[in-house]
Amino acid sequence: MTNAEKQSTILVVDDSSQNIELWHELLRNDYKVRAALNGERALKLMAGDDKPDLVLLDIMMPGMSGYEVCEKLKADPTTSNIPIIFVTAKSQSTDEVKGFELGAVDYVTKPIQPVVVMQRIRTHLALYDQSVELERQVRQRTSELQDSRLQIVQSLGKAAEYKDNETGMHVVRMSHYSQLLALKSGLDEYTAELLLHAAPMHDVGKIGIPDHILQKPGKLNDAEWAIMKTHPQIGSEILGNSDSELMKMAREVALNHHEKYDGSGYPAGKAGKDIPYIARIVTIADVFDALTSVRPYKEAWPAEKAFDLLKDERGSHFDPDLVDLFLRLKDEVLAIKTKYLD
Repeated sequence: MTNAEKQSTILVVDDSSQNIELWHELLRNDYKVRAALNGERALKLMAGDDKPDLVLLDIMMPGMSGYEVCEKLKADPTTSNIPIIFVTAKSQSTDEVKGFELGAVDYVTKPIQPVVVMQRIRTHLALYDQSVELERQVRQRTSELQDSRLQIVQSLGKAAEYKDNETGMHVVRMSHYSQLLALKSGLDEYTAELLLHAAPMHDVGKIGIPDHILQKPGKLNDAEWAIMKTHPQIGSEILGNSDSELMKMAREVALNHHEKYDGSGYPAGKAGKDIPYIARIVTIADVFDALTSVRPYKEAWPAEKAFDLLKDERGSHFDPDLVDLFLRLKDEVLAIKTKYLD
């Protein structure tokens, strides 16, 4: 007997205490045994954190039948994969078919043959262990793929930023500002984390802008400015029409982060709530960090001067409510700025 088998827990559900004693004698040398005298008690035990690895389930019980217990366990995502073996005096083929239709892995009729039952238990526990391990490997592989995708996304954002200037940490800081503002404004943690990873791609369209324009130390002329204003659309096209939630959000941010609350922005001149909410968040984060960073055409501003500009342009360039919130988060914003220095 392996350690894994010795550590496996089997829940016996039977309204007969005598039958439970018999099961305990049969199983106790190889498995941890838990018991329930009715379906309601079984469900309470299954609701805890210490779930069994297999259930031996009687069908004919007062109150909730074994069939009903099985249905409820299979409907619950936290217990749906745990193997259930029906053990019953009901020997009609229709009863057996019903058991399998409800999701049981096996059907044993009483009186049981211990050698046969023990082998079936071992088989189903082994299959369950394999299923759990396969699921673990799939989760691990999915996590690795997600991590790889995020690294590629972040590298793409940094590539655009390095083309623009020498500050690769800009995309890191502004993405953390964006996540902070998203959370504090009431968005859920999942959406805020998605924005953390989407925000670095806000300027990916700058890859398509000539270096002599991006790195020009002086003010752009009208022709150069017209070219510069194409980078949101270029970014949108680079990011494409992916089904990925991350890429959809990144595309929305890239396309809209230069829109202004009063409608004077670009590329579409959207105004107010017509600008996607996440883009309004990123606009504040991006502008604040751009102002407080060295660029080819300017020195870094002191943080207080940048906060003052946000305040002055609330309702014109920026969503006024989000600016007010950002200003209330000064300490946390400055902590992020300090943590991710160039």
